[in-house]
Amino acid sequence: MVAPQRIRNPRSARTATQTRIVKNTRARYGAIVRIAGGLSIALVALMGYLALLSNVTSLSYALDKAQHQRDVLQEQTARLDDAIAQASSEERLAAIAAKLNMHDAQTFAVVRIEPPATVAKSKIPLFDTIAAWF
Repeated sequence: MVAPQRIRNPRSARTATQTRIVKNTRARYGAIVRIAGGLSIALVALMGYLALLSNVTSLSYALDKAQHQRDVLQEQTARLDDAIAQASSEERLAAIAAKLNMHDAQTFAVVRIEPPATVAKSKIPLFDTIAAWF
């Protein structure tokens, strides 16, 4: 039998042992870590897709609501235009004027309005600025 030889440098043996333990541990759990990482990436991608899809759906509902509101406003505008046309028709206004005994004016009065007088400016611009604040 061969006699065991003494290890010259115990630190290198300890380092080799530690390296072997770390390598075996990484080999044991490496596949699990890769699978978990792949599933995590797939989950993040799926959640991003669902977020985008929900955003598109909400925008679709908002667009439909805005189109419906536009249609309602167009109908209301058409009804109001008809009511304005009916209220401002010449025949209707003539009938109301006849009922109130109104007639066309015989003379016209012209009124002239003088422009407002300008305020004299002071020679010191600081006082104008202070007066403008009040």
